[in-house]
Amino acid sequence: MPFADLAAAQAAVDAWVREYNTRRPHQAIAMAVPADRFSTARAQAEQDLLPLRLPSVIALTPVPSAPAEEPQAAAETASAPVPDSAPRPYQGGPVEFERVVPASGNMQVAGRQFWLGPARAGMVVTFWAGADVIHLTIGGARVKTVRSHLSAAGLTALAATGARPAGPPPLPPAEPGAALEVDRIVSKDGAVHLAGRYVLAAEILGGRRVSVRIEENTLMFFDPESRELLRTRPSPLTWDQARRLRGARPAGPPPRPSAEPVTAQRVASNTGVIMIAGQKIALGRIHARRIVTVHVAAEVITIDLGEDTRTVRRTTTQPVRSIKAQQPRKAAHVS
Repeated sequence: MPFADLAAAQAAVDAWVREYNTRRPHQAIAMAVPADRFSTARAQAEQDLLPLRLPSVIALTPVPSAPAEEPQAAAETASAPVPDSAPRPYQGGPVEFERVVPASGNMQVAGRQFWLGPARAGMVVTFWAGADVIHLTIGGARVKTVRSHLSAAGLTALAATGARPAGPPPLPPAEPGAALEVDRIVSKDGAVHLAGRYVLAAEILGGRRVSVRIEENTLMFFDPESRELLRTRPSPLTWDQARRLRGARPAGPPPRPSAEPVTAQRVASNTGVIMIAGQKIALGRIHARRIVTVHVAAEVITIDLGEDTRTVRRTTTQPVRSIKAQQPRKAAHVS
């Protein structure tokens, strides 16, 4: 088809479309003209639309300059100020976000459970989450600190769902001499590695992840989730050595012994006396050199004597440092 004929055909089609949409009434729309009917509906729909909100994780990219034939529009675009309240884009590192404690008190966040108890149901908890540690605060007060299970990918996923770049952690800087905490895994021999040396925790804790509270003269091994005290040992570290440990942080509240009775064994002395949790208990000479089972609770100590049970009031707050009974001393070999 010659070019002149093609141009004439296109002009005829354009004229028909213009006639169809702007001048010809349509029975399906109450004899209205499509251009009038749908232009009005479109304008109303545009007024009803909500303003566009970009997620905080999307960085503000520079607006490309306008074409050369529109210098005035380009100048207006370049001079448009960026609002000061625009959220900072996520560029890695810790994040912060809020969650509400459910009625059960057991929160499920990022694939992990956080137990806060039914008494805190309905409260808003702020999470400060990093790759090493997670802090939980309520009303600006820190209520729990646990070791983080999140990787860089996990933090990025939280940022993509509304978490914001975090500020400083809710822990004050450690003052000289203040208690510190670290997280370690106990070896199969019951020891942890601190400052280039192996420190005995307990063989029964082998393979378990524990937190260690380092005080001036004491190491306190405790469960990082419940902060239940597991063992207490003398500390061989100075404060300068402790603050240089990998993952060292200011200590939280002191761990507490389990509320359940701690069961241990003791060997009565020649006079029928045992020592447990820093308290001496006289059983009588009839029980001299006998191995007895002792149940230590918060208020009372119960001694199982086989045919009898004796209960005394607990007068100390020291933890039970030894579970097994000490083996009786044997005489040296005499030739």
